[in-house]
Amino acid sequence: MDKIRLDKWLWAVRIFKTRSLATDACSKGRVLVNGQPAKPAKELTGNEHITVRKPPVVYSYKIKTLISNRLPAKLVPEYIEDLTSVEELEKLKVNETFFIKRDRGSGRPTKKERRTIDKLTNNNEF
Repeated sequence: MDKIRLDKWLWAVRIFKTRSLATDACSKGRVLVNGQPAKPAKELTGNEHITVRKPPVVYSYKIKTLISNRLPAKLVPEYIEDLTSVEELEKLKVNETFFIKRDRGSGRPTKKERRTIDKLTNNNEF
């Protein structure tokens, strides 16, 4: 296989659950190929570095081999190399234990409260 669309590859190696989720992430600029934002129809040729932002974690992958069909999860490591740092993966554990409690009946958060909540949960863009 010489070339494959980015969104199809992201779906095939199980980075996204559906191809439409992969397409949406590419369209929103959450997927970078070799450090550049990429559209869903970008043709991958292999041996490229992919960065995927799924808040709060930024995942990094290197393509070993191109595939077009969805794989069983056990076979994925044969086709991609996971370069995600340990610090990024630890953000998942921190996020699971963090919970903001709001008093019942207090309504929606104000703009200032929303900024404070976002700052505490580290919901920052690239």
